[in-house]
Amino acid sequence: MQFHHTEKVQDLIERVTTFMDEHVYPSEAAYFAELEVEEWKTPQVMEELKAKAKAQGLWNLFLPRDYEQFSPGLTNLEYSPLAEIMGRSRIGPEAFNCSAPDTGNMEVLARYGNEAQQKEWLEPLMAGEIRSAFAMTEPKVASSDATNIETSMVLEGDDYVINGHKFYISGAMNKDCKIMIVMGKTDPDNESRHQQQSQILVPMDTPGVNVIRPMQVFGSVDAPEGHAEIIFDNVRVPKENMLLGPGRGFEIAQGRLGPGRIHHCMRLIGQAQRALEMMSVRAEERVVFGKPMSKQQSVREDIAKSACEIEQARLLVLKAAAIMDEGGNKAAKDIIAMIKIVTPNMACAVIDRAMQIFGAVGLSQDTILAGGYAYARTIRLADGPDQVHMMQLGRNLARYYSLVESNKS
Repeated sequence: MQFHHTEKVQDLIERVTTFMDEHVYPSEAAYFAELEVEEWKTPQVMEELKAKAKAQGLWNLFLPRDYEQFSPGLTNLEYSPLAEIMGRSRIGPEAFNCSAPDTGNMEVLARYGNEAQQKEWLEPLMAGEIRSAFAMTEPKVASSDATNIETSMVLEGDDYVINGHKFYISGAMNKDCKIMIVMGKTDPDNESRHQQQSQILVPMDTPGVNVIRPMQVFGSVDAPEGHAEIIFDNVRVPKENMLLGPGRGFEIAQGRLGPGRIHHCMRLIGQAQRALEMMSVRAEERVVFGKPMSKQQSVREDIAKSACEIEQARLLVLKAAAIMDEGGNKAAKDIIAMIKIVTPNMACAVIDRAMQIFGAVGLSQDTILAGGYAYARTIRLADGPDQVHMMQLGRNLARYYSLVESNKS
């Protein structure tokens, strides 16, 4: 694996860094102030940031090669340092049209959508004109196993009729959210549990889509995207809204989750790196018991451990990106599980140390730390809980090394 960036990527790193310094960080306070006035509307300052980023060609950087008609066509490895830089700010990724859940939905539409679906939904998403949501998780079943989901999709004439109960549907509270990708069962009696599910496009304004409430995360509604609880009550959508075909939902979900997991990990490294820089500055400036905090051994150890852990996670994520580029998502499944286990836990630990060094202000709205911690802790559940990744990784490794040993005999 190469440890130096190409001239193309180095240029993008410098341009994205400059944009963050000149536009994104100075806009953070105004962004959150606007949300206090109108909770579920994208702040005007974000629209201004998006217009500036688009004008500079810093737009849709996340889509991999083979999709150059929509994006610059970077590899996962090329995108990694850019996602890390954007991820340093909670508002950074959206400014470049690189935020979840839209990135995952755009990848699904680019990879699996037909021409009509791409024209109607992918193009406005890529233009940053609308937002989107992905509806899979359900309150009554263990949704970390997607085969458990119960939402029904029944073909009646030319329409699918959808009934079900979803929650923690990220992005669905935003007034600009116009489309959901909904996962449900079209063939619950299929002998293959992985061919029972389908994914279908459901516009937010479809009759029967009932948004019940925003779900809180650590006491916050996480505006302006939010995480909606939704009941689908006899929701009718044309059969043409089906993605790829009936029974292909699990296949689509697996194709979506690899890039989604690594993108979250890239962003979390940015959050952790910013926390490390903040705690280092704080330790030098803050005087306690007659000397700077940086003179305290425990503080020095926290800073040192954090730097080591961030670099370890960064290198692991870069290796995962390289394997995805070389062999595809399936070849990288084990290392994707590793980064999903390691990176959110690392970010939680680093940001927690930073909050401790900042004291009470580290828990407040006056720094990015509390929001960053909530994000990192959430990702330990989103796109699969730690325990599921460890269970599957342990199974795969035991099987692999058992085969290696038996082949020696």
